[in-house]
Amino acid sequence: MSRSTPEAPKTWREGRRLRAWELFQQGWSQRQIAHALGVSEGAVSGWFSQARQAGSSALHSRPHPGPQPRLSPEQQARVPALLRQGAPAFGFRGDRWTLKRVREVIRREFGVTYSPSHISRLLRQWDWTRQKPVTRARQRDEAAIQAWREEQYPALVKREPA
Repeated sequence: MSRSTPEAPKTWREGRRLRAWELFQQGWSQRQIAHALGVSEGAVSGWFSQARQAGSSALHSRPHPGPQPRLSPEQQARVPALLRQGAPAFGFRGDRWTLKRVREVIRREFGVTYSPSHISRLLRQWDWTRQKPVTRARQRDEAAIQAWREEQYPALVKREPA
């Protein structure tokens, strides 16, 4: 490992690989390095074959690319705006979003289907929180509630001594 690049390792695993290469450059055997770092000789051998082929930069951590998202970033940015229009705007009865409804809207608008569990992850990523309707009694009398708050409640509240 070259001392001209004082870049710190990003992970402890990367640090371990770089330390192994450094020890190898100092003349340690693969067996000694494996024992000192607590890894198998096969792991050390694999690291060194990568380093010999592509240089010590092959020992640095690389992000795992994973699959390409099915929705582009622009499409993903549009989804919360679509959901703010409300479920009735898309032909659903009631104003409650469910995972299946969100999935259906994405399928209609973009032609992309996801599993409901993945829709849940996407909603979390977009900071779209779980929506629950406020539950209230059907026979609720707002006027009676207001009168109670103004007349009876103040008499029940303890007053602080003056």
